[in-house]
Amino acid sequence: MADSVQELTDSNFSESINLGVTLVDFWAPWCPPCRAQAPAVVILAEKFTGRARVAKFNVDDNPVAPTKLGIQNIPTLIVFKNGEVFTTFVGLQDESKLSQAITDALE
Repeated sequence: MADSVQELTDSNFSESINLGVTLVDFWAPWCPPCRAQAPAVVILAEKFTGRARVAKFNVDDNPVAPTKLGIQNIPTLIVFKNGEVFTTFVGLQDESKLSQAITDALE
């Protein structure tokens, strides 16, 4: 995982999304679409360095937060703004669509 992409767990999730804008990629290692999503997540992390956080959350290792959020399919990508869900995407997403969602949340 790239240094610019933060790794979240159940223990640091709430604290990590509480302030500012954060894109979280909920994924699992066995999921082919999740692996296909990874390069776009790295690009976004580098693009928004200093303005928004980009993180990955392994749903197999950390089941509490995904359950609370009602996540049933992966990859699920959620843009949080100050701890609240700003927008949600389910399934493999284009980098430009995610970039626009982050930009919208920053405004």
